[in-house]
Amino acid sequence: MVTNYASGVPDRRNTELALLLLAVAIPVFAYVDTGLALHGEVPSGLLSYGLGLGLLAGLGHLVVRRFARYADPLLLPIATLLNGLGLVIIWRLDQSKRLRADPGFVADTPRQLLYSAMGLALFGTVLVVLRDHRKLQRYTYISMAGALALLLLPLVPGLGVDVYGARIWVAVAGFSFQPAEFAKIVIAVFFAGYLVLKRDALALAGRRFAGLALPRGRDLGPILAVWAVSILILVFETDLGTSLLFFGMFVVMLYIATERTSWIVFGLLMAAGGAVGVDSFEPHVQQRVQAWLHPMGEYLKSRQGLAGHSEQSMQALWAFGSGGLIGTGLGQGNSDLIGFAANSDFILATVGEELGLAGVVALLLLYALIVERGMRTALATRDPFGKLLAGGLSAAFALQVFVVAGGVMGLIPLTGMTLPFVAYGGSSVTANWALVGILIRISDTARRPEVAVDDAEW
Repeated sequence: MVTNYASGVPDRRNTELALLLLAVAIPVFAYVDTGLALHGEVPSGLLSYGLGLGLLAGLGHLVVRRFARYADPLLLPIATLLNGLGLVIIWRLDQSKRLRADPGFVADTPRQLLYSAMGLALFGTVLVVLRDHRKLQRYTYISMAGALALLLLPLVPGLGVDVYGARIWVAVAGFSFQPAEFAKIVIAVFFAGYLVLKRDALALAGRRFAGLALPRGRDLGPILAVWAVSILILVFETDLGTSLLFFGMFVVMLYIATERTSWIVFGLLMAAGGAVGVDSFEPHVQQRVQAWLHPMGEYLKSRQGLAGHSEQSMQALWAFGSGGLIGTGLGQGNSDLIGFAANSDFILATVGEELGLAGVVALLLLYALIVERGMRTALATRDPFGKLLAGGLSAAFALQVFVVAGGVMGLIPLTGMTLPFVAYGGSSVTANWALVGILIRISDTARRPEVAVDDAEW
């Protein structure tokens, strides 16, 4: 049998290339603008930054053109734009005189550029090695074991590192990373494979209560197990962000698989109950809840030198307030007062102060576009596993943006997670490039034209 792709179907790769040129040009312009504001001259590293970002984007485009030619044309340019803007903002914070006055200061921009290159390399590897996303379904239970191993690594003596009250880091030979960033992808593979097998049983309704079709008792097992694991992560690692992401992704994928609203309701009730329970006895979680409920009180106590109190939540709110509608301009804000987490957990505060409400909305719209294209891919994919995997990865991405942005803006307690592609962090940027690579692979399969079959070869 001979198969050939139908002719005349646009692959949209030229559209992707044009958007990539724009995605590189905008961060380069922002870099120039920041340098002029800070030092009154064009940054000396402009050529290397522009060529480096352009080279990475170009290589990513060539890989997509060669190995996923029918993929969605927006995912790679948007991810490149976010990554490029993140590098500019991190460089801007590296120039802060306040931060440079710290004896332990180390510029983070070169390392973030290296992490971005590693992320693009992993992105390319995913597309080259993973020619068919459906092969991942073979590793459903192996993925479960791998995800649990990654989540438990920080608890291993000698490997796990406690950083500011949260045990979410693993350090090996001077190199550290956050296993949870990669676990979210691996666990999405397990959830997708498991729900494809069990979706019919999970969709069956038991009794009805208050207008909701309640799940059967024996079908509550999976959600109870995932709820328990997420609570254990929160208790032993004090990692609120991963717990929310882990549990929330599973509930969203349950809803996609069964189309039953009752799973969403149960998920929200169990998440709220677990959070309230842990807050009653875990000091680290209590501190973050207090900083959320009383940011000014925490700020004043921190200024008085009282241990266990943080001033960063209040400083982030002040940054957003001083930014107003259009911001102070790149390089002209004071978000560096936030201190050690200014370029990671609180980098959105710099966007809010220097680009204003308009900049924050634009950034969130870019994230929303990635989620929308991922969900569109899930709708277009013909196989159930691909639908669930694309939907789960998109939901995980959306949840991560929500918990980070919501925490910095005071909508929910801080979680300690990083803003995808923009914030400093090798684990985050690398894992999210892999996530985009998988979405591009699935979208290529979904958008690929029907094949023409030569009957003479049967």
